[in-house]
Amino acid sequence: MDIQPREEPAVEVETGANPAASIIWLHGLGADGHDFEPIIPELRLPATPALRFVFPHAPYRPVTINNGYVMRAWYDIAMSERGLEQNADHIRESGKILETLIDRETRRGIACKRIVLAGFSQGGAIVLHAGLRYPGTLAGIMVLSAPIPYAENLMAEIHPANATVPVFIAHGTDDRVVPLDLVQQTHRRMEARGLRLERHTYKMGHTLAPDEIRDIVAWLARVLAGQGG
Repeated sequence: MDIQPREEPAVEVETGANPAASIIWLHGLGADGHDFEPIIPELRLPATPALRFVFPHAPYRPVTINNGYVMRAWYDIAMSERGLEQNADHIRESGKILETLIDRETRRGIACKRIVLAGFSQGGAIVLHAGLRYPGTLAGIMVLSAPIPYAENLMAEIHPANATVPVFIAHGTDDRVVPLDLVQQTHRRMEARGLRLERHTYKMGHTLAPDEIRDIVAWLARVLAGQGG
């Protein structure tokens, strides 16, 4: 049985007064909202426009592949004779959590077109699933070292509002958690579907690399300026 999500406010950091855009950034399996907080100074963002970073916490739930250990997870993962099983109901539930955060930012005065979704690993899967289905046009979606479960369903359910949203996808050539060859076919399918992907690979494992951070900074500058990916 799943553990009910514990209501905890997201970690928020504003780089200045009166933020003009928001970046909602989801962590990976077993981490929490503080995991990517230290990346803000590494991005060396300009003083203007001011940004609001929102780092939510995933619900606590047992994770089958980790012997049922309860940890923060956007969805359960199990291994079966068919391979890796990623819980579709949990993915939808976490997508709703993300949609609520987007709606909250719009109520705070940030237009959808000034909101970027970002996520690492499981968090990347959620921002892609929720972002492509979202009915308001977003500034961009950043998917870092992430699996893309149920890609066929996702491609069939893309909302027209985000059919051409800029998508930054980064992955490590030496990733042993989410091997690159397992996601490359899906990346190509997304491009064939007409999605505006900016794909990068780096000589790294399941982590972030300095070159990747520099590319993230450049991409963020473009999408927040409305120039696309």
